Amino acid sequence: MEVSKILHMNSGVGDKSYAKNSLLQRKAMSKAWPIIKEAIEDYLCTENTPITTLSIADLGCSSGPNTLSILSDLITQFHKIIQLHHNKPIQYQIFFNDLPSNDFNFLFRSLSKFLEDLKNQIGTDFGTCFFNGVPGSFYGRLFPNKSLHFVHSSYTLHWLSKVSEGMEMVNKGNIFINRTSPKNVIEGYYKQFQKDFSLFLKCRGEEIGMIREEKVDRFNVPNFMPSSEEVKTEVLKEGSFIVNRVEVARIDWNSYNDEFNQSNVFVDSSYCYAKCIRSVFEPLMIPHFGEAIVEELFHKFGKIVKDEMSKKQCQETNITISLTKK
Repeated sequence: MEVSKILHMNSGVGDKSYAKNSLLQRKAMSKAWPIIKEAIEDYLCTENTPITTLSIADLGCSSGPNTLSILSDLITQFHKIIQLHHNKPIQYQIFFNDLPSNDFNFLFRSLSKFLEDLKNQIGTDFGTCFFNGVPGSFYGRLFPNKSLHFVHSSYTLHWLSKVSEGMEMVNKGNIFINRTSPKNVIEGYYKQFQKDFSLFLKCRGEEIGMIREEKVDRFNVPNFMPSSEEVKTEVLKEGSFIVNRVEVARIDWNSYNDEFNQSNVFVDSSYCYAKCIRSVFEPLMIPHFGEAIVEELFHKFGKIVKDEMSKKQCQETNITISLTKK
């Protein structure tokens, strides 16, 4: 059974449609709303520059009213907080994702009324919405790198990308896992979940823009490492001093395990070096990027340092200059 080709909720608005029979899922979203609201507030608190565009994706949106209901709540909440900090309306880039067999047409036919209701609810100055359908499995890449700001998915991740291999005649008398299912069936489904969920997280990790590119572009560290010749040239050009000596020394990033390690206990030099850099640069970065995101930034930096140190000898270059006043 190729799940990605046949799985979809009952379309339309008939008595057996998902649109008429998804109250349970809507209640689940309402239970999750306080957490979603908190996530929105946390995200906007890290934004120290005016927001012009927000890209929001609902993964596994289906075709009923629930995706529009949560989208309305999201835009309302974003608008409420943005109004407190910025005066200008923003643009919302909305992505509806589900498998290709989903009834996207029904969803798109509902958008005019959705916008009308939204304007009646929060006013006409909330901004502009651009809607996009994205057919495909969320157990794979759906968007370019760092193109999303906020991702929502509800009542979707319990669906696996496929039935675990070899289950056809093993789980006899059952179509679900239950207490009579053999141990190898339960383990098989669990392994498939691990594989799928890990892939979901990996893909979203690449697609979500943790820091907007323009924010990175506006941040520059006021730091320049001159060569020994550049230092000597400037001293001679200024003319007040005579250069006695210029010495270059190199310090290995792995030096945390040399004679300066008084405890005689081996330490992870990559971790120590990353902490050293953090102690210097963190005060510069927090005002620009926000405190909430810096922890994750330096966690990633630590991994990069460790990877670089495993491939080559990494060193800091230091210049010592001795001068005599003329």
